[in-house]
Amino acid sequence: MSIATVNPATGETLKTYEAMGEEEIERRLQLAQATFRTYRTTSFAERARLMNEAAGLLDEDQQEIARVMTTEMGKPVTQSRAEAAKCAKAMRWYAGHAEELLADEEPAAADVKDSGASRVVVRYRPLGPVLAVMPWNFPLWQVIRFAAPALMAGNVGLLKHASNVPQTALYLEDLFHRAGFAEGCFQTLLIGSGAVDDILRDERVRAATLTGSEPAGRAVASTAGEMVKKTVLELGGSDPFVVMPSADLDRAAEVAVTARVQNTGQSCIAAKRFIVHTDVYDAFTERFVAGMRALRVGDPMQEDTQVGPLASERGRADLEELVDDARRSGAKVLCGGERPDWPGWYYPPTVLADVTREMRIHREEAFGPVAALYRATDLDEAVLIANDSPFGLSSNVWTRDEDEADRFVRDLEAGGVYINGMTASHPAFPFGGVKRSGYGRELSGHGIREFCNITTVWHGV
Repeated sequence: MSIATVNPATGETLKTYEAMGEEEIERRLQLAQATFRTYRTTSFAERARLMNEAAGLLDEDQQEIARVMTTEMGKPVTQSRAEAAKCAKAMRWYAGHAEELLADEEPAAADVKDSGASRVVVRYRPLGPVLAVMPWNFPLWQVIRFAAPALMAGNVGLLKHASNVPQTALYLEDLFHRAGFAEGCFQTLLIGSGAVDDILRDERVRAATLTGSEPAGRAVASTAGEMVKKTVLELGGSDPFVVMPSADLDRAAEVAVTARVQNTGQSCIAAKRFIVHTDVYDAFTERFVAGMRALRVGDPMQEDTQVGPLASERGRADLEELVDDARRSGAKVLCGGERPDWPGWYYPPTVLADVTREMRIHREEAFGPVAALYRATDLDEAVLIANDSPFGLSSNVWTRDEDEADRFVRDLEAGGVYINGMTASHPAFPFGGVKRSGYGRELSGHGIREFCNITTVWHGV
């Protein structure tokens, strides 16, 4: 795979890069290891100073880096700016909370006495260089939500970013350097996916995190398991969006449109399967389809664009195959379903009704603005449909019945349940999934502790 910036709105290749060779990779691994030896001893106050400086620089760069992201992967520029702002917010959150989240813990006095110790302390210590294999869909946010906690914990980072966002990847390295972090604290590796295995096998790399496809996750997990290295995986999602009779249908339909087409539908936590109680199915569907039809599709650099092109030609072809398979198997296309006749990798907001479990779109993740509609006769059937998926990243439930909400929270197989709202990540809350959506957690205290050596320090009498 080439490492290049290809504008999805036009298909034009704007800039290409040579992959780093073995000597450069070795230099960077040596630098990461050497930097960790000293960086791990820095104070939380010093790390926070550097992280806050990086956040300030990102705020200053917001307009510029937003245009870079939009040029590289096609998201509407308004969403790119929001992504940059969200990253700065997360950096400041970890700068302000890391010391508290990683504070020493002392077990109960009775347990300390029972162990024969005079004192026991649980301490969180950094692991070392962490390899991050990151995707293109949120090219800043996916990296920052790893990098901010990892650096604040005293680790150093090695980034292998997606090959279609090289300028964003290089910007991230430069951002941390300009903020004052030592050169080896955060490095971008311009490499193809074939080089990941050897780097992960290197003894200097102590752990890895990956956000991406299930096959990529399996490959990294397999190698990491063989090498006995810690990993965190955030893989695909096919999140359910359940609407019950007590829901505010106007609000539910409005949010459903945003939940499906955020980032042009190229989001693991985008709602993809809309499971609607039969009593309100027609009313919700009418509102939802009208909202999807009204979306403005076009040049992602325009301020009023709501849906841009898909990030790659292959991605659009994959989405078309899912829609065509569903159509051949009996699904009804309520809107969209045909690519527009203009340059770029565009695909219209699309709603499919009468989706069944035999269709590929029921089992596979639709990475684009395509929604699958299901009718449920009651709560139990809604739960069955929602859980009938290999994925379990997040979920959305619309009901004003507290007992119903409690049932969904108890029974849905997902890493998150959002009641009367849209799934969104926040630095203070843990993020991750179950089943084939991966394991481990990012963000919050759970995320910063994933790459720590949780050390028991025992003092004798």
